[in-house]
Amino acid sequence: MQELKGTGVALVTPFKEDLSLDLEGLSNVIENCIAGGVDYLVVMGTTAENATLTEDEKEKVIAKAIEVNAGRLPLVLGVGGNNTTRIIQELTEKDLSAFTAILSVSPYYNRPSQTGIYEHYKALASVSKLPIILYNVPGRTGSNVLPETIIRLANDCPNIIGVKEAAGDITQMMRIIKDRPSNFLVISGDDVLALPTISAGGDGVISVLGQGVPKPFSKMVKEGLNGNFKEAYALHYQLMPAADLIFAEGNPAGIKAMLAQKEVCSDTVRLPLVAASMSLRANIATYLNDTGL
Repeated sequence: MQELKGTGVALVTPFKEDLSLDLEGLSNVIENCIAGGVDYLVVMGTTAENATLTEDEKEKVIAKAIEVNAGRLPLVLGVGGNNTTRIIQELTEKDLSAFTAILSVSPYYNRPSQTGIYEHYKALASVSKLPIILYNVPGRTGSNVLPETIIRLANDCPNIIGVKEAAGDITQMMRIIKDRPSNFLVISGDDVLALPTISAGGDGVISVLGQGVPKPFSKMVKEGLNGNFKEAYALHYQLMPAADLIFAEGNPAGIKAMLAQKEVCSDTVRLPLVAASMSLRANIATYLNDTGL
């Protein structure tokens, strides 16, 4: 899956001030990403605030993303949760023809054992028409998918093609890279660890920050994948403060504040999330002005 190497972006879902969907804003975000050199787009990831969207709204967001992208970049669809049967139903009934792969977060709240996680993903892999990328984000799910479980799934399920690894642990990332089968993608789920992951032999990132500053971020990833680490790390250190800023008050409030500053879409989020504070907005504006981004 060479097309899923590089910079993927987990798209936000823009809202209007009355909290309704802002599909024009979504179009702006997508066009901004494509113009900035992003390699692929992730629709309905957790950054999309999908937990607060109705099923009808999700379908509208998906349809708009497909329409605006118009086949220009590969699309990955987020299909995950903690009810294995429901996810199987979604994978078998939904029209997935516009998508290249599925991104599926590890079951949250239930906190299954490693055996439970393995059986969950094995069940999804047995029915999915599309390749699956695992998503490990212990800070949100309450459980860590251990490297040995990831490697077991990679070896046992041919259509599990990679992992978005967001444990924030570079050693764990390196263990996966060390033991993975050939062609299994190891993708950073942490913006700050994107380049260190590539340096260790990984394949790129599924980013939040990448939609806010797509040109320098995607250039950093490309330079890293090409082995030009002097140039890549210069960009990495320029972008590190931005990553700190957008996650300072939670995701996606921070990235939406950056997108609003750049007049791409509004910074509105839905409860239980709240918009970025005035001080954070000011700090983001200062960073963008000082760096010329």
